[in-house]
Amino acid sequence: MKITADRDRCIGAGMCALLAPEVFDQNADDGKVRILDPAPPPAQHAMSREAEQVCPSSAITVAPDGNS
Repeated sequence: MKITADRDRCIGAGMCALLAPEVFDQNADDGKVRILDPAPPPAQHAMSREAEQVCPSSAITVAPDGNS
């Protein structure tokens, strides 16, 4: 799994950080998404996918890397 985020699209809702705090955080300066682990371990995959789905601005993209 590979995670990317479009910070220009992010509105700082923070749903990602609430759902998967091991993978996402919010930047202290502007509140926008910050990826802590762009290739999280399998235990974090389901929550990372859910964060992608609930992001109100569709700023998060979760893509398979061939190993997920």
